[in-house]
Amino acid sequence: MRNGDTGDAAVPARSGTVQAVERAVDLLEAMADAGGTVSLSHLAATSGLPLPTIHRLVRTLAGRGYVRQQSSREYALGPRLVRLGDTAGRLVGVWARPRLATLVDALGESANLALLEGNEVVYVAQEPGRHSMRMFTEVGRRVSVHCTAVGKALLARMPDDRTRDILRHTDLIAHTEHTITDAGVFATELDRVRDTGYALDEGEQELGVRCVAVALEGPLPAAISISGPTTRMTDDLVDAAVPQLRRAAEALVADMAREDGATG
Repeated sequence: MRNGDTGDAAVPARSGTVQAVERAVDLLEAMADAGGTVSLSHLAATSGLPLPTIHRLVRTLAGRGYVRQQSSREYALGPRLVRLGDTAGRLVGVWARPRLATLVDALGESANLALLEGNEVVYVAQEPGRHSMRMFTEVGRRVSVHCTAVGKALLARMPDDRTRDILRHTDLIAHTEHTITDAGVFATELDRVRDTGYALDEGEQELGVRCVAVALEGPLPAAISISGPTTRMTDDLVDAAVPQLRRAAEALVADMAREDGATG
C-alpha cells in the first residue's frame, strides 16, 4: 500500500493502463451520472475508493479546472470540460454522418444524432432530407428531454434514479398543445418507449413535426432519429424507420468499439 491509502490495491488497473488516470476518469463519470454535483462521501460510496485517494484526485482535477468546489463543499464538474465536450461532440457528429446519410437514402427524411449533456439533449449531427421541404435542426442546438423523441429514448434506457434526477431538474414546459406536462403521463410514456424500443415526438417540440428515435445501447448517451412533416411521417413510414434506426444505432456502436480497439 502507498501513501497510507488503504484499499488502493483492491482495484487494480487493467494491463497497460495508468491506474491514476483510470480512477480520475471514473470519478468524472460518477459525477456526471449523479447529475454533475456530488459530495466526496457519495464518490466514496459509488467508486469504492478510499476518501484520501478521492480527495487527492479531486483536488488535482480542481486545480486543472475540470472540477470545482461549491459553497456547499460538494464538487461539481468544471468549466474546462465544456471545451472538451464541444470538440468531442463535433468529432462524433463528423464520424456519424455516413450512417445518417444511409438513413436519409433509405427513408428520405432528415436524420439526426443527439447526445445527452447534463440534463439536456444537444444535437451533434444532421443529414438533411431529400425533399424540398425538409426539417432542419441546427447542430449545437440544446433541447429539453421531455418534448423530444431523442430525449425520451435516452431517458428510457437510463437507470431509474438517473432518470428521476434529470426530471427533477426539468420543467415540463408546454412547447405546443401536444407536449406532455404531467409527470405521471410522462412516466407512462417512458414505459411505452421501454416496451417498444423507440420513442416518438408527436408535434410536442414543434407543431407539424413528427420524429421517431432510438437510443444507442453502447456507453455513449446518444440517440439517433429521423424527423419530418407530420403529413409525410405516417405510421407506415415510422414502422419502416424503426428497424432502419436500430440497424444504424447498432452500426454506430460497432464503429465506436472498433475505434476504441484501434486506439487501445
